[in-house]
Amino acid sequence: MSGTIHLLERTLAEAKAEGRAALIAYLPAGFPTVDGGIEAVKAAFDGGADVVEVGLPHSDPVLDGPVIQTADDIALRGGVRIKDVMRTVREAYEATGKPVLVMTYWNPVDRYGVERFTAELAEAGGAGCILPDLPVQESATWREHAAKHDLATVFVVAPSSKDERLTTITAAGSGFVYAASLMGVTGTRESVGHQAEDLVRRTRATTDLPVCVGLGVSDARQAKEVASFADGVIVGSAFVKRMLDAGGTDGPAGPAGPADPSAGAAAVRALAAELAAGVRGDV
Repeated sequence: MSGTIHLLERTLAEAKAEGRAALIAYLPAGFPTVDGGIEAVKAAFDGGADVVEVGLPHSDPVLDGPVIQTADDIALRGGVRIKDVMRTVREAYEATGKPVLVMTYWNPVDRYGVERFTAELAEAGGAGCILPDLPVQESATWREHAAKHDLATVFVVAPSSKDERLTTITAAGSGFVYAASLMGVTGTRESVGHQAEDLVRRTRATTDLPVCVGLGVSDARQAKEVASFADGVIVGSAFVKRMLDAGGTDGPAGPAGPADPSAGAAAVRALAAELAAGVRGDV
């Protein structure tokens, strides 16, 4: 099975043609269980997400806030492995026919082997990979193998990125550009702020790739706000928090996820529907 970068590009273009931003959901693999995580990804699509990022849980998620750290800890204690991430991608893609990416820190990919990782991701039907901590200047080997397997390479830009740096990053990337709306770790915010709009404007000046904004969006109102200036709205912590709340999980020392994963999936589906209404301006 070849990579599905073209499906990703087409999905984002179709959203633009409809006069709206795309809704991109993030959910970690293996949370609350591997099967439960797969059902959550399917539920996000069912609720209205256009694209889903599947997180590869990491023991030291330096860019992630406490909510995603909690989910990663649950997944790791449950024994999640890269093969489970690939299974999540495969089953979600085969069930929905919609673009699924993997979001991961670089170390697990490097240890697993770049060629092996890209080949397996493409075979699973993955559309590409988001690599938030891989410097562009050190990414040639990754990009070579990703291109061979028709996978998108999504890089992250931040408000601190200078215009020259933005040009370098966007020239190396494909699929879309992930614009981090704020400096700091992931998590929901009361306000997404004006930094995000300025970053989108500066990034668009360097590329024709869609620019999608993440970090901080948690409800339909904020989704509508970001959708007014971005090509995509990325939501992660809010989905994970809904799953944690649905199952009553109280963190790393508590139960290993919801006793009834279907409750978590239902919560994801409901939030996706709310956010989808937001990106469409129906709120």
